[in-house]
Amino acid sequence: MRFFSLCMFAISLSAADTPAARMFDAKLNEAQRNDACFALRGDKSPETLQAMRRGLGLEMLRGCAGRNLEVAAASAELLDAMKDPAPEVRASAVRHLGALQNPEFLPLIAAAAEDPNLLVATNAINGLVGYEDRSALPYLEKIAPRGGILGILSLDRAAQIDPLASLRIARKLLASSSEATDRVVALRIIAENGDASDLPALRVIAATKTEPAIPQRGFGLMPTIDLGRAARSSIQQIEKRTEHSAMR
Repeated sequence: MRFFSLCMFAISLSAADTPAARMFDAKLNEAQRNDACFALRGDKSPETLQAMRRGLGLEMLRGCAGRNLEVAAASAELLDAMKDPAPEVRASAVRHLGALQNPEFLPLIAAAAEDPNLLVATNAINGLVGYEDRSALPYLEKIAPRGGILGILSLDRAAQIDPLASLRIARKLLASSSEATDRVVALRIIAENGDASDLPALRVIAATKTEPAIPQRGFGLMPTIDLGRAARSSIQQIEKRTEHSAMR
């Protein structure tokens, strides 16, 4: 009986000293708990994935746990975390879900871009931006015209995937947005991809005076932005490109 008790005690000690158990051992410091988390990277066992999902709820483990779930392609745990009441957990989950680059998750990631918490929404956009193929383009095209930090991130990525599609959005954004930052980004896209048809509108803006520093959606207070100067630069780039094409 004593031998049996000793065996059970040894087993319990062994279980308490597993990496998963060490992750949540309050007697250990943050570095030790993260070392335990890192030791489980690549482990796809249900117990480990459950521990990583739990780890997302702890600030000190969130980075390691989220990366482990990404490496394990643990979409079920990440999808569950996207419903978590804590915005920090949702933000981490959507970022790592996007890193899997599975087209099946694009609607959910795009929906997360509507989250009222800016961190969650921004991470969702970063998740969309991380897709290396064209599958995310329709979602980026829907978000880009809104402007602000989310729209600008979307427009920049859309410009890399489909310059003509981004040009159409930039033209509309330049005409409709009152935000200086939105318009500067639109001017850059037009400068890179526009043509002579853009010059009349650009010349109107080029004649404007410098705008004062104003609050920008998602950016805080921005420094003085000279839209006239940005427009003149865009005009020069388009004229130079047009002249070069005509000489061929």
